[in-house]
Amino acid sequence: MQPACKENPLNVWKVIVAVVSLAWSGTAWAQAGERGDLLDPNLAATGELTLVPHIDDALASAIVAGRPYVSAGQFDAVLSGTLDRAQREAVYARMFRQIDLNGASRDEIMVIPGMTRRMAHEFEEYRPYTSLDQFRREIGKYVDEAEVARLERHVFIPMHLNTASEADLETIPGMTGRMVHEFEEYRPYTSLEQFRREIGKYVDEAEVARLESYVTLD
Repeated sequence: MQPACKENPLNVWKVIVAVVSLAWSGTAWAQAGERGDLLDPNLAATGELTLVPHIDDALASAIVAGRPYVSAGQFDAVLSGTLDRAQREAVYARMFRQIDLNGASRDEIMVIPGMTRRMAHEFEEYRPYTSLDQFRREIGKYVDEAEVARLERHVFIPMHLNTASEADLETIPGMTGRMVHEFEEYRPYTSLEQFRREIGKYVDEAEVARLESYVTLD
């Protein structure tokens, strides 16, 4: 009779780690909220811009000329010269520059359509966010699942240049598979200046600035 086989503890540990890693990657990797049909003012074509309420040809041209917008505040500054608060809120229900959950000012948070001062306080209360799962869990204490999903469309968490997964990077608006490859190709990054230099080989200065707004080395 053959003796019973003993499991190698090292192999058992590897399986446990693999399972935990798979579960984590399936729930926490997305770092920019799923936008759905919410337009990005940095990427929308002129024809798309003029389909947004209150955006005429002149304002659409001003929006294009002001790119890139690296914050919601910058975009709001362009619109506020022409549109009142109610009109801008109607625009932001259709087109929005996502805010940095960890770095946005109170004023930028308040630009999110339907935002209240109480909810803006809750956004700030749970900083720093490390994943959108954390955001869903904490904000889900105050509003229902549908409202959490609506709010999530307007936010992102900066991705670490040296550790963000391919899936993380793909959530950046307008990101292509080729550009994800270039982000990973030059790791490890030691400075944002290095990032600008390397990625600047493939896209212009404005696009480098837009992409940089979604990443961090902190």
